Order: sequence, then structure tokens, then C-alpha cells
Amino acid sequence: MSVTKISAVEALQHLHEFDAVIDARSEDEHAEDHLPGAVNWPTLNNEERRVIGTLYKQVNPFEAKKRGAALSARNIAAHIERELLDTPKTWKPLVYCWRGGNRSGALATILGAIGFKVTLIDGGYKAYRTAVLADLPAMAQRLRYRVVCGRTGTGKTHLLQALATQGAQILDLEALAQHRSSVLGLIPGQPQPSQKLFDSRLWAALRALDPAREVYVEAESKRVGNVTVPEALILAMRASPCLTLEMSLADRVALLLQDYAFFVQDVELFCDRLATLTTLRGRDTVGRWQAQARAGHMAGVVRDLLDNHYDPRYEESMARNFAAYRDSPRWTVGYSGAGSFDALARVLATSTAS
Repeated sequence: MSVTKISAVEALQHLHEFDAVIDARSEDEHAEDHLPGAVNWPTLNNEERRVIGTLYKQVNPFEAKKRGAALSARNIAAHIERELLDTPKTWKPLVYCWRGGNRSGALATILGAIGFKVTLIDGGYKAYRTAVLADLPAMAQRLRYRVVCGRTGTGKTHLLQALATQGAQILDLEALAQHRSSVLGLIPGQPQPSQKLFDSRLWAALRALDPAREVYVEAESKRVGNVTVPEALILAMRASPCLTLEMSLADRVALLLQDYAFFVQDVELFCDRLATLTTLRGRDTVGRWQAQARAGHMAGVVRDLLDNHYDPRYEESMARNFAAYRDSPRWTVGYSGAGSFDALARVLATSTAS
């Protein structure tokens, strides 16, 4: 039987060397967070885990272990039949569960008995989580950033995407967080990841970046929706050179109406989100915006939000948090649909490469 244990730190260092990373925990545990690229092969599924836990507490551990072993054996057999009947002996999986104990141990033992070279994370997911949190500060600080600034609606995310197309390195925190980083930033149908899963996604994104090349990142606050950006990354960004996008108010309104088309299509959703601004802007102002939106004057509401809410707050925040913002080079962009940021991205990517 070929089963080897390694530490979580070693597993992260050699993650690319495994043919598969297998999470033996339940579906809910996997959904909350998992190793980058991990597939979920539950040894016990959500309901089975609950039943066995109840049996363990209310009857006794021996009965729970018997029942758990029977369920585990069936589930592992199903995974093998579904995934491995045509898999060669050279296949090398990395396996883990919560603490690296019974669930991953059972799966690893059977896979090893078949003849696969199996590696088990000592300490399981819990050790992995500790290793990620310890590694994130150093990973964030090893990179050189250029921070993309600009008022709301100037297309900072569009520029990042255009830069990526040109081969530049980017770090898109809003994409990792599945949120557009404002009180109106939650995207319908795209729930945010847990803080743990955001950290894992960020770790994987940082790991993929080349320290010898500059990384473009959008100026963000410490929180992107409900998740928190690690302090080490925030501090590194705030100490980095900036570039600032500028765009006419009319073009910004047009771009925002396109990017937030779901609000145009669902006005009541927009009005519901506007209500979260009541504490900051007052009931009368928010009520006026809601009435305008319901009357079909979305462009007017967006313009008013930019003029009287987002722009003043943005300028104050940037002046306070990003030392290089005030004297950063300014790039004026006109919005004319797809491709509006391509020319600037080519210029920036060329200058970075040189």
C-alpha cells in the first residue's frame, strides 16, 4: 500500500505536482472552502455526516463507527466506479478531510491498496487553513503593484480585463470576491464566497503571479462586500504607484447603466439596494432616488448618485489612503462600448514590458 503523509506547508509548495486534489469532506464543508482545484468526493455526505454525528452522541461511538464505516465504504466504491476505472496506476492524488483523520484516511487506504501513490495532508483542511493564513502576507508583499484608480464608473475593471488580454499581470479582487465593492455591488445570482474561500482564491491568484513583473490591481478598501482583504495586501497596495482613469460624467453614466443592467431590468431590486443608503443620505434623498427610478429616470438617479454620494466619498478616501493618488498620471478614456479600453491597455502593457 502506498500512502504518504506530508505537512500542509509541503502540500501547498507542491500542489502542482499532483494529478488531483481530493476533498473527502461533505458537500457543505467543501462549499465553504477547499484547496485550490480540489474536487469533492465525500466519504460521508451532508445528511450522513449529521446522522453519524447524532448516533455518536446519543448512542455510542462504537455504533456510530460501524454505521459510518458502512456508509463510507459505499460512497468510496461509488467514487472509484465513477472516476477511476480507466485511470492508470501512475495517477497521484492528494487527499484530505477536516483533520486528516477517518474520512480521508479511509479513502486514502483504499486508493493506496489499489496501487495508486496517494499523499495525505497531515492535519487535513485545518492545517491547510493555518498554512494559507501564514503564507498570505509574504505572498502579497513579494509582488510589485500598480494601482488603478478612478472615480466610480470610469471602467477600472474593464481596464484590468483589457490589460489581461494584452498579457499584463492583473489581480482582480472584485472577481475573486464576486462583488463590485460598493453598497450596490452585490451581483444577483452570484453569492459571495465565504471569507475562507476568498482567502484560498486570493492565495491561488497571488501564487500564479510572477514577482519579476508588475501587477495591476484596482484600488480597493479593506472590505469587498462581506469579505476582508488581508492587511498585508492593503498596505502593499497603498504604498504602490498609481494611475488614474478619468471619464466624462455622461460616459460614466452610460457605462454604469450597461454594467448594472440588472438594476435597469429590475427596478425594485435597485430601490431595495438604495434603501441601504438611508443612514448615510437620509430618508428624503433616498426616497427621491427611488421615485425617480420607478418613474424610469435611471440615468438621472445614477448621475445624482455619482455627483452627491460616490465622487465626494471616493476623493476623500483616496486622498487619505493612497499617498501616490494625488500626483498619479491621469489617463482620459471615452466610453464607446466594447474595446474602449484596448488602446490604453496596449500602451500600459507595452510600457510595463519594457
